[in-house]
Amino acid sequence: MAGLDIGLTVPVWLAEDDLGCIICQGLLAWPVTLPCGHSFCRDCLKDLWGAGRHWSCPTCREGSAQQLELRKNTLLQDLADKYSRAVGELEGGPGPTRSPGPSPRPARRTARAFSGGMDLSLDSPKLGTSNTPEGKMKDILHDLEEIRKKLRENFTGKEPLEEQRQVKLPDASSSSSCPMPDQSDPTLKRTSQWAISPTFDMRSLSCSLEVSENYQTVTVAHFPQLYPWSHERFVTCQVLCSQAFSSGKTYWEVDTQHCSHWAIGVASWGMSRDQILGRTRDSWCVEWKGTSQLSAWHMVKETVLGSDRPRVVGIWLDLEQGKLAFYSVANEEKLLYECPVSASSPLHPAFWLYGLHPGNSLTIRPTKV
Repeated sequence: MAGLDIGLTVPVWLAEDDLGCIICQGLLAWPVTLPCGHSFCRDCLKDLWGAGRHWSCPTCREGSAQQLELRKNTLLQDLADKYSRAVGELEGGPGPTRSPGPSPRPARRTARAFSGGMDLSLDSPKLGTSNTPEGKMKDILHDLEEIRKKLRENFTGKEPLEEQRQVKLPDASSSSSCPMPDQSDPTLKRTSQWAISPTFDMRSLSCSLEVSENYQTVTVAHFPQLYPWSHERFVTCQVLCSQAFSSGKTYWEVDTQHCSHWAIGVASWGMSRDQILGRTRDSWCVEWKGTSQLSAWHMVKETVLGSDRPRVVGIWLDLEQGKLAFYSVANEEKLLYECPVSASSPLHPAFWLYGLHPGNSLTIRPTKV
């Protein structure tokens, strides 16, 4: 490969989500890549398409009138295999395996890879070596911290590493950065000064979606919409609201009864347009999977909340206390989830509708105060 400089070593932080299938939410197995560029497990895609007459991408809904030939993406398969082996070495056993069919997403794992040229050997002793899962996790976290220190030393006098891309090391004793709600918390006391009815922002609206005349109902379109191209428009079936909040208290409600798979939350305007709500640093949400599971998402961390589907979701954003809370409010008010939230950038109401079901809709409803 002429021109390839292999003298410089660059650390690669590879997470399972980087090689994941959005359909089964597991590690890619026999990956195939569609013409739009999105990749999935071959069997997952075949099962999803079934005997249909229209074959579309589960992410962006770009489709074809003829069934596509699914060819194996050998590069992705190789990466998935290497990742699996790396995780196996870190955990002292075989790498992650994928069972047939959809399954709850496992705890997020991260492996590291290096090539020759930069000395990142670990000189200091580990916190402790143990054959228990807790001990192994401590060893791994210690190694990661030592590598980060080595990186700082190696880059002294060079361009500083982008601080915003450094992910805080997870606490081995916690599976989520956000606490579960206390169901005994007092009922949310809403007042008219806090209740709003946001409106969808057409600039961010995916071409797979359409909105009502009052900009308060968003629907999965039966055909791609011919909106003007914009780098602010989501690739996936998502949309933000025009209203932005950087201080104070705000409350709004969303009717979810006519959508089989959705996510509702908040995000900054700078959220990457090819990412999914809750899978970024600057977005938070609750998500109904359509498979009897309600979850909360932030920083690619999932917290399973239960199997009851809320018909109407109330969102309480209190930036005075740095708190975001979700309520089920159709019949009686129930706290679903609460977590800390940061408003380093103004936050917008954010929505994701699963793109395979044309006609599915979410509605921002007038709030009863």
